[in-house]
Amino acid sequence: MLRRFIESRKREFITYTVTAGLCVTAMGMNNPNTTSADSAHIYSYKEKADSASPRLPKGPVVIGSDLQLFVDDYITERLGGKAQLQLHHPVMKEIVIKHDAPWEGSGSNFHSIFKDGDIYRMYYSAWNLSFKEDGKITDGTHPFFLCYAESKDGIHWVKPNLGLHEYQGSKDNNIVMVSGKLGPVYPDLGHPAVFLDKNPDVTPDAKYKAIIRDYSAESGLKGLLAFKSPDGIHWTLMADHAVITDGAFDSQNLAFWDESRKEYRAYWRWMSPLRAIRTASSKDFIHWTNQADLTYVNSPVEQLYINVIKTYERAPQLLMGFPVRYTEHPWSPSMEALPELEHRKKRSQTETRFGTAISEALFMVSRDGVKFKRWNEAFLRPGIERKGTWNYGHQYMGWHVVQTKSDLEGAPDELSLYTVESYWTDNSSELRRYTLRLDGFVSVNAPMSGGEVVTRPVTFTGKNLLLNFSTSAAGEIKVELQDKHGKPIPGFTLNDCEPVFGDTIERPVYWKKGADVSKLKGKTIRVRFVMKDADLYAFRFK
Repeated sequence: MLRRFIESRKREFITYTVTAGLCVTAMGMNNPNTTSADSAHIYSYKEKADSASPRLPKGPVVIGSDLQLFVDDYITERLGGKAQLQLHHPVMKEIVIKHDAPWEGSGSNFHSIFKDGDIYRMYYSAWNLSFKEDGKITDGTHPFFLCYAESKDGIHWVKPNLGLHEYQGSKDNNIVMVSGKLGPVYPDLGHPAVFLDKNPDVTPDAKYKAIIRDYSAESGLKGLLAFKSPDGIHWTLMADHAVITDGAFDSQNLAFWDESRKEYRAYWRWMSPLRAIRTASSKDFIHWTNQADLTYVNSPVEQLYINVIKTYERAPQLLMGFPVRYTEHPWSPSMEALPELEHRKKRSQTETRFGTAISEALFMVSRDGVKFKRWNEAFLRPGIERKGTWNYGHQYMGWHVVQTKSDLEGAPDELSLYTVESYWTDNSSELRRYTLRLDGFVSVNAPMSGGEVVTRPVTFTGKNLLLNFSTSAAGEIKVELQDKHGKPIPGFTLNDCEPVFGDTIERPVYWKKGADVSKLKGKTIRVRFVMKDADLYAFRFK
């Protein structure tokens, strides 16, 4: 296990070194005046040949009553005035789990988190990373375990005593599965991914599924294994062989049911020769086809670790990912000023980068599962310097976001995101919760001087136009409905619109004759939003 750990990191380092020059050039670091591609100002999206969206239909975009987010350029025709797309950042909350049990440790990572009825479920790899007296890496006291926790609110978590596997003479633990030989295969629980299968045709014995690497020192790396479970606790193999075999797989490899496209999708670690992500699809979770490497629009060549891709439940046409960006710095006064210098230098005794590498989470989105819009600025920076941060393994996000209650009385639900701290330190690793408003990843933002956004031609179903927005007390949003040629529709002009102000997740737009827009249902229209000191996150007809 130790040899595998070190060799996998060496491969990463070689790849990083070979491509470093390319990365610098691609990022525009040779030009201090380079402007970020994410700071969108006034331009027409339809003029962009390298659009992040799949090929648009020749006619109007059929949006029905689906929620529309501004995370890419799919729905947007143009921005005007001083309107721009703005990436938002989660708010730090509390530590929700400490991996301090004897069978856990500082190497515990790769969390899968989802809502299942009235409870939230969490699965993770439990492992201990420590050091010998000479500073060399050791695997610690135990092999990889798959462990389980649950919560009633997504905030307060418990580790139930499952009584399944013995550790140090006792079965009082939350271990679900143990690495090792299982018939003809060797499940390696270092990078597990578990999910609730929402396929309407799923059988009761396969309500929960998991992707786990097939690896042992004796047999080598075989690929990814498919597991199933009726209850999320007791697991069996779905096939006695790896179902995906082409890949490096030394990261969290995952799969899930894609509701919008009616198929299973898998994403896993790939080397080509960069550290990259590959995907495939399947109808039965066993036979995988249509393999493709992910591509990115207007993003530099970078080292990406975990992908954390899944459908966004409020808008399942969107596939959202939170890959981790790996950055390596040389030793410098800034590096030595970062937290836990003594332990950082210990890690460097094996390889320098083990002490000088830093990781942070990015945000990306796709509509076809292959071509992604990746925001180049960090979605989740390492944050204020404190113990357990600014290190290699920090900000590895749990898979995936979940909807939880707000701790503000009377406030609407919010999104909870979970990230790793204190990974590979003298402490047990921990999982910290962050929050974000529903749909609050990206907004169309306009200052007080004003701005606007106009959609492509669309058709809709529904009676009201609902907005997820935020304004200042003096700010506002006004909405105009236009025909397919851009001509204001009588009764729905800008002058007819009542100003919308406040800060809420779902509010109807009113015109002088009311909020009912159903007479335009099925007709081709454009929607124009004129804003000042406001953020517009999403809209839908309902």
